[in-house]
Amino acid sequence: MVAFGKKLKERQIQEWQGYYINYKLMKKKVRQYAQQIEVGTQDRPHVLKDFSRMLDNQIEKIVLFLLEQQGLLASRIAKLNEQQEALQQQPNISEISQLREAYRQVGRDLLKLLLFIEINAIGLRKILKKFDKRFGYRFTDYYVKTRANHPYSQLQQVFKHVGLGAVVGAISRNLHELQEHQGSYLSIYDQPALSFQEPVVDSMKAAVDRLTHSTNFLNFLAQHALIMQEELPTSEGPVDDQRYHFMSLLLNLANTFLYMVNTYIIVPTADDYSMSLGAAATVCGIVIGSMAVAQVFSSVYFSAWSNKSYFKPLVFSSIVLFIGNVMYALAYDFNSIAILLIGRLFCGLGSARAVNRRYISDCVPLKIRMQASAGFVSASALGMACGPALAGLLQTNFKIYKLTFNQETLPGWVMSLAWLLYLVWLWISFREPCLETEESSAAQESTTGILTVLTLHLEFDLAQPVENDALEKGLKKPLLLNSEDKQETEDGDGEFDGSDGAPEESRGPATSIGSAYKLLTPSVKVQLLIYFMLKYAMEVLLSESSVVTTYYFGWSTSSVAIFLACLGLTVLPVNIAVGSYISNMFEDRQILLASEIMVCIGILLSFHIISPYTVPQYVCSGLIMFVSAEVLEGVNLSLLSRVMSSRLSRGTYNGGLLSTEAGTLARVVADGTITLAGYLGESKLLNVTLLPSLVICVASIVATCFTYNSLY
Repeated sequence: MVAFGKKLKERQIQEWQGYYINYKLMKKKVRQYAQQIEVGTQDRPHVLKDFSRMLDNQIEKIVLFLLEQQGLLASRIAKLNEQQEALQQQPNISEISQLREAYRQVGRDLLKLLLFIEINAIGLRKILKKFDKRFGYRFTDYYVKTRANHPYSQLQQVFKHVGLGAVVGAISRNLHELQEHQGSYLSIYDQPALSFQEPVVDSMKAAVDRLTHSTNFLNFLAQHALIMQEELPTSEGPVDDQRYHFMSLLLNLANTFLYMVNTYIIVPTADDYSMSLGAAATVCGIVIGSMAVAQVFSSVYFSAWSNKSYFKPLVFSSIVLFIGNVMYALAYDFNSIAILLIGRLFCGLGSARAVNRRYISDCVPLKIRMQASAGFVSASALGMACGPALAGLLQTNFKIYKLTFNQETLPGWVMSLAWLLYLVWLWISFREPCLETEESSAAQESTTGILTVLTLHLEFDLAQPVENDALEKGLKKPLLLNSEDKQETEDGDGEFDGSDGAPEESRGPATSIGSAYKLLTPSVKVQLLIYFMLKYAMEVLLSESSVVTTYYFGWSTSSVAIFLACLGLTVLPVNIAVGSYISNMFEDRQILLASEIMVCIGILLSFHIISPYTVPQYVCSGLIMFVSAEVLEGVNLSLLSRVMSSRLSRGTYNGGLLSTEAGTLARVVADGTITLAGYLGESKLLNVTLLPSLVICVASIVATCFTYNSLY
């Protein structure tokens, strides 16, 4: 990835060049501040005051130019409206066509203006971030909060930009009026959902949505996919449509759904299967976890494979999963625990989630990428719920020739059939998108902008009064980081001048897990620790549920399946509540910490300390733990998708892969813990496995508290 300053210069509209944020000057000024404070020629209050004034001047320059351009667009629309009024008296097809094209041209010019705003907002966010990192002070919080709701704030223009919304509305309405409706008297206001095929209107709405981003369920859910985006937007967008194929997207989502079903369909019966093969019930931990062990490796090679093809890895995934499920089912008749484990390992080697995520990122048009990402997460959640539910229905026992079909082997047979049918569907319907050169791929991946500084801080409670001594309190903090921290800052945010001498490789995507890890800031590492913790706690709860409930309550396989399915069904309702309501009422940081505490409470309530251990205690504590972990996962991934380095937006070792590896390792460790704890006896299994969960949870809470102000 090239330097942001260079990209900013390349994307600028030449005739507007003098009105963009002077990023290079401000970056140079930050360096000068650091040098002046080091030698003692400047004090901290003066630096903060001077930098604030500079930002105010830059924003004022942008906003005044924005208002001027809005006025020009409004004047053009007013003249076109006069022409339209005249045409209503004497309609002329040729003149109507010319008028529609004139409105479209205004729309295209408005797109240029929206792009201008977005690029400037990104530059502003990045310079604020650089200032915070260089001086170790949360200046961004102070600056945005004090200016967001002030009546004279220039930021208001970009927060609200009512004028731009009015221009979009005027263009949309008039284009709609000029479209033939076969004598209909309905207007665009009478039928808001009326089909209106105007690409320029769709592009304008997409651009405005990026600027007016507000937390909602669909966007909140989409961020769980952790499909990273490049930072700078571009006005070119039709390339995606050439690669997009709806049926191929549907096949990727079906792959995601089937894989999650495959993962959890064996959970209610894994302990019984282990015992029927002569092993202990707690060996179910290894049986369930072996799939996750293989997924640690498969995620990497599938991510690399998706650089060259999408069809071939999906075919390979289906074949390997078919073989793995057949081996899982045959292990019963061969009476071999080894075949059972190898079958599950094969299933893990077929995990193509990296391909599914990459297809959405690379081949789905920007205008529906959010819906596709939400579909990816929803497919995973539904698969998680359907797996145990399906296992509960497979309660039968019969033989065909020498093959046994019962509640233990039927999950393998059913999934092998499902993957075989999926393979046929894939072979017939999937369309391999055309491969692109590295340059064109880089251009396409930068089509959409990451959340700007304005949208990034919309989720702060801007309405709350700001303390008068907010800035003074910050002055007590050390204003300079040490040299090691400064080097980490320069390396971490991926921003370089052309004069810094950094090799080109250091600006591109990460080339290994190690180099990707080096790009993570301390707060991002804490968020990955949180992700590890919640996946560990959830895996312990789910994987040992059949053993624990059988030992304490004598539950049948059907009862366990119903319990697990009910837990899985809470995923979407919980995300609706958080995405639509809770995230609009509280800061993400507050929800994050509260959810961690609730997970900890759920773990504490799950311990078997007072006899007898009752069903209400187990169900309620498990529900608290699972729901809190779901809330925590949503908020945590939502934050990760916004603060992770943009250098992790592409390539094999991307942000999605890192989060997948963290979650998969958590599952491996959790399932291994269950098996090891089994040697102490089933009576101690519950408390022994909950103890590491509690320790990791407390550690994540402590880490969150230490980095609380950096979790944005």
